[in-house]
Amino acid sequence: MKKSEKAIIEQLFKKLLAQEIWAFTERGGLLSISCKHGVYIIRKGKSVLHVGRTLRGKNGLRQRLSNHLHGQSSFTIKYFKGVGRKLRKGHTYQYLEVRSSRQRALLENYAVGSLCPKHLGLGE
Repeated sequence: MKKSEKAIIEQLFKKLLAQEIWAFTERGGLLSISCKHGVYIIRKGKSVLHVGRTLRGKNGLRQRLSNHLHGQSSFTIKYFKGVGRKLRKGHTYQYLEVRSSRQRALLENYAVGSLCPKHLGLGE
């Protein structure tokens, strides 16, 4: 029996939550992160601050998390007033590589609805 799309996304969400949790380290610490596309969660302690996904960048997850560290995202601009290096002080992230752009979009939205992060990119 073929799984429904919803069941696949629920399974991916569980897999995302089970991924290793990484600390934002000092300069150069993101070099070991995947360049593939996926979905990620940023936390401070147990509090979920942001859920995001990669869209187009050629360096995928590494590029997107690096953008946050360098204040080049709506999340860091609004949440940290553009000072992304604040993420290096006690913040963590976890990620899951997801090849399908549709599944990335659905997983990001499912995770946002389930985790209710402090920051939402509302495009305002």
